[in-house]
Amino acid sequence: MKKLLITGASGFLGWNLCRAASLKYQVIGVCNNHRVEVPGVTFIKCDLLQYSSLKELFQRVKLDAVIHCAAVSSPNYCQQHVSEAYKMNVTLSSSIAGLCNEREIPCVFTSTDQVFDGESAPYDEGSIVCPVNVYGQQKVTAELEMQVRHDQLVICRMPLMYGDAPECATSFIQPWIKSLKSGEKLSLFTDEVRTVVSASDAAKGLLLALERARGIIHLGGKERLSRYQFGLKLAGSLGISSELITACTRKGFPMPAPRPADVSLNSEKAFSIGYAPGLVEEELQKLECLKG
Repeated sequence: MKKLLITGASGFLGWNLCRAASLKYQVIGVCNNHRVEVPGVTFIKCDLLQYSSLKELFQRVKLDAVIHCAAVSSPNYCQQHVSEAYKMNVTLSSSIAGLCNEREIPCVFTSTDQVFDGESAPYDEGSIVCPVNVYGQQKVTAELEMQVRHDQLVICRMPLMYGDAPECATSFIQPWIKSLKSGEKLSLFTDEVRTVVSASDAAKGLLLALERARGIIHLGGKERLSRYQFGLKLAGSLGISSELITACTRKGFPMPAPRPADVSLNSEKAFSIGYAPGLVEEELQKLECLKG
């Protein structure tokens, strides 16, 4: 089995990716502050921000491919901690591209739909990037630097994702589920639209991109949904009254990071090579976090 290194392995997407990849690769998951367990996956603790540690890891483990998921992915956090986030989102990403180039191995980079301004969705791979927040700006910079440093690079722009998660991480639905089960009302935006996808489908898409794609590819879902619309589907899957879901707009909830209104992704390119994300209502029924 080929050796696949996954960074950010203890994070939400990384953990889901480790579970999917372990079926066909010898997976080495890199984590730093948190330890997780996935059958068949070897986890290594490494401070990726220390270049000497990162380089030593690449020298010690003879890799066949890398999927780079590690990131500071909270737009609000990035907006308030620009330099700290830059080290992870840009400097580290560029370093990984360079090390993969030296070893002539493919690298998949998880970018974001936040590289777009939300004014002319849906966006395909050729759409002009125009981020409105620091997180999106840093991902654009990382995309450009990595492309310069490595010609076996796949940039996967990811949408909003949901799903099961390890104890040390979460997706946006875990607190929603907790609130709904407690009978608390949720006020959700009607004016923030994404092509949301389950993390398990996203993981399959990343592996497919590693094997069949180069350049930029979008891994969005097949439905364009606001957070409010998603919340209604979540309540339905839990058998909870939709009366607990109330509509609101972003205007009443100021946040540090500006948010694009609609960054729906056109993922036809990915669909054409076999990417087949399920519909939200179907994927929700598969989640363990909804069954507790």
